[in-house]
Amino acid sequence: MSFYTSLSGLQASQAEMSTISHNLANVSTNGFKKSRTEFADVIASSVSLAPSQQVGSGVVVQGNRQQFSQGSLIQSSNSLDLAVSGDGFFAVKPNAESATINYTRNGGFLVDSNRFVVDSQGSHLQVFPVDGSGTVVPTGTDASVSLRLPETSGKPTPTKAVTMSLNLNANSAVPTTATFDRFDPSSYNQSAQTTVYDAVGNAMTMTNYFKRTSAASTADLGSTWEVHSFVGDKELTSGGSATSPSVGGTTMTFDASGKLTAPAAPIVYDEFTTANSTAPQQISFAFGAGTTQLKSAFNVASRTQDGAAVGQIQGVTVDEKGMVNASFSNGDTQVLGQVMLANFSNPEGLRQLGSSYWQSTGISGSAKLGAADTNGFGKLMSGTIEGSNVDITEELVNLIAAQRNFQANSKALDTANQISETIFNIRS
Repeated sequence: MSFYTSLSGLQASQAEMSTISHNLANVSTNGFKKSRTEFADVIASSVSLAPSQQVGSGVVVQGNRQQFSQGSLIQSSNSLDLAVSGDGFFAVKPNAESATINYTRNGGFLVDSNRFVVDSQGSHLQVFPVDGSGTVVPTGTDASVSLRLPETSGKPTPTKAVTMSLNLNANSAVPTTATFDRFDPSSYNQSAQTTVYDAVGNAMTMTNYFKRTSAASTADLGSTWEVHSFVGDKELTSGGSATSPSVGGTTMTFDASGKLTAPAAPIVYDEFTTANSTAPQQISFAFGAGTTQLKSAFNVASRTQDGAAVGQIQGVTVDEKGMVNASFSNGDTQVLGQVMLANFSNPEGLRQLGSSYWQSTGISGSAKLGAADTNGFGKLMSGTIEGSNVDITEELVNLIAAQRNFQANSKALDTANQISETIFNIRS
């Protein structure tokens, strides 16, 4: 009988060493939770046997209990690297249409080719959806959605009005080349650029060329200038009619104090089309109240335009509550959802699936869903990954102890064998 008692001890020690080896092998696995082998003694008893005469029959492995203590927190530069400081699991699905939900503590997420936020296995991070105001809508399991980053934000708005305030240098001479040519710097004095947008949101450069046409007298600053406007390679014209063609240049006049007197109203240019948009577009150009001609350097004090491009996504942030915010190149911001966390009455009852995934069981209880930093859930940390909770020193000490237990049971088995051999050698 002692053979089997020692054998149970050997098997138990071997199981413990396997558990410790598994822990050590995953010391660098993000989100990994170590396990601890627990044992129970075996007692063979009967009603007729006195308690003082009971002899144990060995040991059995009662179970491998998972230890869900906090792992080490490692900072990173990726805002989609998430860690839960406290209780809670991330919920992920193998794909957007799947009904299966797995749970993980490994928050190393990235963006795939379809703009879904996924983990290293390609599983989709689940979030609670939000409405147009950024308020979280129903928070049940069925309401969760896969987090997907939008490619753009907003609608394109073509530029209709441009306003510019500037100072033209009163000391500027009349250009030596009489005929304006934008490719000939000797035919104009200064130029200024403004970014404008067509009907589909493409950015274009509007360039205004300023040419002095008459010099001021020594007594005052009064003089005239011309402004020629181009969008890309297309010159903007105005003033056309059935009897007279449109012209490109518009005359600017300044009084003796250097104040702009004309044009008093915005210059409304004729409709034009661009290479990227066939929709006709019309732009008006106005000089701001601060436009002057003084004896100081050419300077653009301000410029505004009312067009807008479609915003391209530039960044994503996640706050402590798990709210995912996207920012765009046109200044827009969008709340994309709130990271869904899950917790369980008995996390130790979760079934391990590998790849730092767990699945709920009848022992763990059903998932309780919520948001970070509420109802007992931990805080969410962006730019942080939770590492393994394995302590190498502790595991090595446990491994030595398990090895000694194995050796002791081996010795007990050897002793039992020697006793049996002695009995077999007894002669009458």
